[in-house]
Parts: sequence; structure tokens; C-alpha cells
Amino acid sequence: MQFARVCNRPGQLWRDAFVLYRAPLLRRQASIGPRIKQYAKPRITAIGFVKPVRLQLLPYYLASASPRRAHTLEPRPEPELEPYSPPTTGLISRLPASWIPYAELMRIDKPAGTVYLFFPCLFSTLLAAPLATPLATPISVLWTGTLFFAGAFVMRGAGCSINDLWDRNLDPHVQRTRLRPIARGALTPFRALVFTGAQLLVGLGILLQFPSACLFYGVPSLLLVATYPLAKRVTYYPQFVLGLTFSWGAMMGFPALGVDLLAADAGSLRAAAALLYASNVAWTVLYDMIYAHMDIRNDAKAGIKSIALKHDAQTKQVLTGLAVVQIGLLAGAGVATGAGPAFFVGSCGGAALTLGYMVKKVNLKSVKDCWWWFVNGCWITGGVISLGLGADYLVQYLAGDDRSSNSEGTTQIQDQKQNDAAGQHRID
Repeated sequence: MQFARVCNRPGQLWRDAFVLYRAPLLRRQASIGPRIKQYAKPRITAIGFVKPVRLQLLPYYLASASPRRAHTLEPRPEPELEPYSPPTTGLISRLPASWIPYAELMRIDKPAGTVYLFFPCLFSTLLAAPLATPLATPISVLWTGTLFFAGAFVMRGAGCSINDLWDRNLDPHVQRTRLRPIARGALTPFRALVFTGAQLLVGLGILLQFPSACLFYGVPSLLLVATYPLAKRVTYYPQFVLGLTFSWGAMMGFPALGVDLLAADAGSLRAAAALLYASNVAWTVLYDMIYAHMDIRNDAKAGIKSIALKHDAQTKQVLTGLAVVQIGLLAGAGVATGAGPAFFVGSCGGAALTLGYMVKKVNLKSVKDCWWWFVNGCWITGGVISLGLGADYLVQYLAGDDRSSNSEGTTQIQDQKQNDAAGQHRID
């Protein structure tokens, strides 16, 4: 017994030293996640030595698994993706099943894009209304705005269809877009292409309801509609191309109300239209940069470029700069058209407050928060700009009516005096 104790002493010392050396490492690893599983209790051997505790390190998600799975170290299973389920609420849920893929292709269930496309048209209509000769009536402004909304609804659907056709091989790899009609196979590319052509024909029919000059302003925008999806593949600033496309309506309101931007003496009007257009481009880049943060991780994996990827660390600063540019250009358009205080206080001041609050509050790391501000920001900022423009138009319209009434009254008095003088002359 004494001989065995002496012979095994070096081994025992080595094992004791190893246990003492490993203990701090094991405690450190246990504090940062992995669990230590003890499955053999210390016991005394036949010759009186303490047998060291056998320890095993397991990843956290395997520590509570069965011993069989723990020894095999199976990898964590990938989360299952939810399959497509037809909508159960909203307008689309009431449509026939065969119509649902086409309605989803147009994004009928997501009207924010239509509203963003409509607001530049409304801005230019309200800005041009006091400049028309004669002054545009509220009924004509309302009818023009209705036509613009119908056109925005149809052309936005056509733009989404073109976008999905271009991205049919990319959408299946992005979580948010993998269930789109073409990506999930509910529509073939050929059917989607035919449906896109039908939408473009309807859009042309709406465009023909405007004065003929609008046709020459509207048709070139189709080139931008068709090429925007390609910009995501070649540049980190596809939002700028989208801004050029979505802001096109900022020039359409002028010819729609008979204001000729190409006249020789219309330099200030052309400047106003250009400044309003550039202001809307900045606004589009601003809100679409927030939208791009919802897909920033998937875009990086799929090789899709965006301004959010390029300036991820400086997004708030970029958004602030875009807001300043937008408001400055909007104010310049008001100066060029001789707008009144209602425009500068309501439109420019309101846009400064709403955009500043949005840039401060939006959480760019939260998909839900980015989506909320993208959907509601159009109504908030676009609404206050429209209210300021509408108030300025009504002030000028009512003032024009007063001037017309005074002018008519003055003319009647002058005619009466002339008639009285003529009658006195005959009596004499």
C-alpha cells in the first residue's frame, strides 16, 4: 500500500495541479454563457486517492438537452419560415382569390407609396392655382387633385409591378419580400408583365384627361419608372433615382391648371417648379432612407445597395441635412411665386417641426419603428405642407374675389356717371 502511494504520487500531483489550473478558466467560461455539467461525483479509489471530478463544457442551448444529444453535439436547427397565408382583413381579403395576387402586386394593402406619389402633384397644384389666369377656382383645383390621385394610384401600382419583375430573383432571399406574388410563384413573370401593360394603358387614359401639354411632361417619367430598380444594383444611392421618379408630379400641377412653364416671360415660374421638384427629391431620399433601414441586413447579404448601407453610422446626420435642404428649397419655391405668410408659417414651419421630431424619435434599429414613421410620416409632413399651401391659395383666392367685386362696382359706378352725364347733355 505504501509502495503504491509513493509510485502514484507524481501522477496525483500532476492531476491536482491540472484541476487547480483549469478551475478559474471553467468559472470564467461559465460566467459568459456555457454551462458546466457535472456527471461524475468525486469518490475515493481503492488505494485512498481522491478521483478528480470530470467536467464537460456544453453550449448554452445544448446544456439542458438529453445526454444523447449532448454527446452528438447536433447543430441548432434553423428557424422555420412562415408559409404564405391569404389576407383575412382589409380590402384585399374581400376580393376573389384569383384577384389577390394582382392586388398584392399593386400594393393595394400598403397605400403609403400612393400617398407619397400623390403629394408632389398636390403641392404643385396648390402652388400653381393662384398663378393661373384667370385664378383657378376651388372646384377646378379639387378636380385636378382627384385626377392626380387616380393617376398616382395606378402608376404606383405599375411601378411596383416593374420593380417586382426586375427583382424576381432577389426577392425570395429577403425576409420582407419573399412572399410577394412573383417571388412565391403565385404569378408568372409573363402574367405580371401583361398586367403591368394594362396598368400603363389606364394611366395613359387618366393623363389624357388633363390639358394636352401635360402629355409632354408626363411621358418622360416612364423612363425613370422603368430604370429605378436597376439603380439598386449599381449605386449606393438608388433613393436619389427614386426621388427623381416620385417627385415628377411637382412639375405637373402647373400645366394641369394652364400655367405655361415654357413661356418666354415665365422664368420665375420655371424656377419655382424646379425648386419644388428638388425639394420633393430631398424629401423622398429622406423617407426612403428610413425605409431602407428595415432591409439593411438582408440587402447586405443579397448584394443590394442603398444609402442606408453606405451611411449607416451617420444616418441621423444625413436625415437632418436632407430635412434642411428640403425646407430651404420649399421656401425658395414660395419666394419665386410670391407666396404669403400662410405658406411660410404653415408649410415651411410645419415641415421643420414634423421632420425634426421624426428624425429625433425614429429608432433606426427597429424595423417596426421605421415602418411606423415611413407610413405615418407622409401624412404628417405632407399634410402640413398641403395645409399651408391650401391656406395661402384660399387667402389669395378670396382677395382676388374682393378685388374683382370692387373692380366691377367701380366699373358700374363709372358707367352710371357716364350715362347720367349723357342724359344731362341731351336735356341741355
